[in-house]
Amino acid sequence: MSELPEIRDIFIPDDVSFFPLAYGWWVVLCIILGLLFAIRILRWSIRTSKKYYSLTKLKKIDILSPVEAAIQMSELLRRICNVKYKTASALYGDEWIKFLNEHSNKKLDKDAAKLLTYAPFMDKQKSTYDKKTAQDLKDFCQHWIGANL
Repeated sequence: MSELPEIRDIFIPDDVSFFPLAYGWWVVLCIILGLLFAIRILRWSIRTSKKYYSLTKLKKIDILSPVEAAIQMSELLRRICNVKYKTASALYGDEWIKFLNEHSNKKLDKDAAKLLTYAPFMDKQKSTYDKKTAQDLKDFCQHWIGANL
């Protein structure tokens, strides 16, 4: 035994503790929580935006009654103009159609323009216009809202 005096028993260290975390892990955790919070705020802002609201309202308009649909679309366009173009909400007739066409790349065809112009003054059950004209008007409104909000 005198030959190996430097030999000692094997020492096994304690297990490494999971806590407390190192600073780097706290930074990673804060970044992940910050990103989750930012995504929630972004989703909320998109849901409450004027464009999202207007397009959602437009999608809910049913074109089974073209005159009723045109009245609702006219109201929606005028409400947007009350926010963005203050003087335009007072326009009517050909001036209103001209204003809408000037602020959009897609132009409103004659039948849809007549429907939009005269619908507020027509009987709601009137079947003078067909669903295709109402759908053309709805497509124009969707394009116009997309370009102006």
